[in-house]
Amino acid sequence: MRINAQGHLEVGGIDVLDLVREFGTPLYVLDEEGFRANCRAFRDAFAKYGHSLVIYASKTLSCLAACIIVEEEGLGLDVVSGGELYTALRASFPPERIFFHGNNKTLDELVMAVESRVGRVVVDNFYEIELLENVCERLGRTQNILLRITPGVEAHTHEYIKTGQIDSKFGFTLANGDALKAVDTVCRTKNLRLMGLHCHIGSQIFEMDAYAHATEIMVDLLAEIKNRFGLELEELNMGGGFGIYYHSGDEPRQPEEWAKAVMSTLRSKTEANALRMPKVIVEPGRAIAGPAGITLYTLGSYKEIPGVRKYVAVDGGMTDNPRPALYGSKYEAVIANRADREPDELVSVAGRCCESGDMLIWDIKLSHPQPGDILAVFATGAYNYSMSSNYNRVGRPAMVLVRDGQADLIVKRESYEDLIRNDVIPERLARGDVVKIAAGKKL
Repeated sequence: MRINAQGHLEVGGIDVLDLVREFGTPLYVLDEEGFRANCRAFRDAFAKYGHSLVIYASKTLSCLAACIIVEEEGLGLDVVSGGELYTALRASFPPERIFFHGNNKTLDELVMAVESRVGRVVVDNFYEIELLENVCERLGRTQNILLRITPGVEAHTHEYIKTGQIDSKFGFTLANGDALKAVDTVCRTKNLRLMGLHCHIGSQIFEMDAYAHATEIMVDLLAEIKNRFGLELEELNMGGGFGIYYHSGDEPRQPEEWAKAVMSTLRSKTEANALRMPKVIVEPGRAIAGPAGITLYTLGSYKEIPGVRKYVAVDGGMTDNPRPALYGSKYEAVIANRADREPDELVSVAGRCCESGDMLIWDIKLSHPQPGDILAVFATGAYNYSMSSNYNRVGRPAMVLVRDGQADLIVKRESYEDLIRNDVIPERLARGDVVKIAAGKKL
């Protein structure tokens, strides 16, 4: 991004005001070169240390175009639902590079995964072992799997997004013996092939020591599995959670630092335990998509409470970015049509939804915000579109991919007709005077 000669914000070589004129607001904007550069940064950082695979956590941003870019950059793909798997397959993503996660995969989803020949199913619990074994037996297939382990490492992150601690809905708990019991259970199946282990200690993590500590624990478990079962596993998936910059106070690290923390610890620990170095897999998502995205809004109404605060409202809100309401997440923003001006007015940015909690940014300085101004909110490429909703029957925004002065629509804006597409009127409620409405007018 840069500020052009007109004082406007520019991304991908395009004035964002031109994007607004063509595509409207709210508008998700994804910088293709930034997205690709982030893929390469993680891929290259881990490749320097040995046999590795970086897989993109598609829950952060899943659409056909994103899947295609990830495949072109040589990454694998992490999916957590039938819908994400379907998206990947429709994008012709190689199924052998797809990893299927989830703590409660349905029978239909497991059938879809096995029939599609996904590379790995990351098994989360004992029920899933039984269910997946039955699916494979019925289909006459074998399936490579990883076991998700809860190692007991608590990363310094938001309570809702800590997943490595003992009290978690995810994975086989290490401390109570469930992890080893799961290995024993899988070894007794006919159709499941245990390739390795997986763990994930949280999200938006800046402390590399947490990754190093988790790696030590997981290698100790690999050693115990070898000693107890005579099984030397080939893969170790250390999850994701790599933090990014959202606002002042965030101190993100470089991909190289993550790779060094994991791979150096892994090398020393495997040597000490007389183990072969397993293939290392990591799952960045936020760190790839997040910094590559911005969201554009149009400012509308405002309300000033003397001595308290001034609210300015945008034409989006928690429907296109629920993270502030869910997590208290913080963002930085700028008036895009006066990006060269110093911010001079303290305001709070409100959304349009009928909820007091629909606030995008509390207490931010902007350059004299006025109705009709364009607000650009940064680092919105991850978990914004993917968590968006139709609350208040608001349509989801469009998304454009920008690069070298070219903008391409990759997700269409939802219309009013889209909002009722799946509605069905029972015959007993049918009325002869029901009319079609378009753009507020009767047809």
